[in-house]
Amino acid sequence: MPTPSTICWSPLRPSDVYPFLVEIGPLRIPSFGVMVTCGFLISLFVLRRELIRKAFDPALAESLAVAAMVGGMIGAKVYFIFEALSYFVEDPIHIIFSGAGFTFYGGLIGGAVGVFYVIYRRQLPVLPITDAVALILPLGYAIGRIGCQLAGDGDYGTPTDLPWGMAYPNGIVPTLDRVHPTPVYETLQSLAIFGILLKLRNTLIQPGQLLCISLILTGIARFWVEFFRINPDVLWGLSDAQIFSILMVLSGGAGWVIGKSTNQRITKSLNH
Repeated sequence: MPTPSTICWSPLRPSDVYPFLVEIGPLRIPSFGVMVTCGFLISLFVLRRELIRKAFDPALAESLAVAAMVGGMIGAKVYFIFEALSYFVEDPIHIIFSGAGFTFYGGLIGGAVGVFYVIYRRQLPVLPITDAVALILPLGYAIGRIGCQLAGDGDYGTPTDLPWGMAYPNGIVPTLDRVHPTPVYETLQSLAIFGILLKLRNTLIQPGQLLCISLILTGIARFWVEFFRINPDVLWGLSDAQIFSILMVLSGGAGWVIGKSTNQRITKSLNH
């Protein structure tokens, strides 16, 4: 039976997390891995539907999803290794194979590299495909963050006296302090972003616009939640994730403006 880690939502209402969903002798199935797998499969289903809607071969979904997941996990882990090099030198096996230590921005960069590799190899149109992938990213991220919450893997935030503050005494990275449950925040805001993108995909007719909005919304959401996380400041009182989030917002905004301007020039030339 799994051993729960007690978490206090409030003094009156306990809840539990399960770092391992199944424990049978030496076999232990981590909750983080289960949720990442669920996120991948659900996102794959949505991506197939979106590719069909865009008149692409739905079989592309497997290649794109695998490339995004593998590239994202490698990128996230590599960035974390450089970020915590001293810990890696002390125990490289644990750092590499641990469910913890997946950085958001490293994962985003690695996932993007994986997707663009598939686009390049298959000679696919860039913007329509990236729009489809941008739709599923917040969905997969939201489900993956549920795994972080279940595991208590150290992705929680700073101490708080708010009624929904939690302690993770038996998590993978335990704490007795009541802290912000930032994985819950990220799950909720990522689901909200997915809902917005799902609503807008039928109204935005210019390729690339959905990607731009995804970058802007994701950047804003991550910038906000970083104020409750325990990541150190690196510049002007901002964490490296916040700086990366600003770049995401600026990139999305610039892409939107450039796309609109280009579309207007094309429309004018056609009218003449």
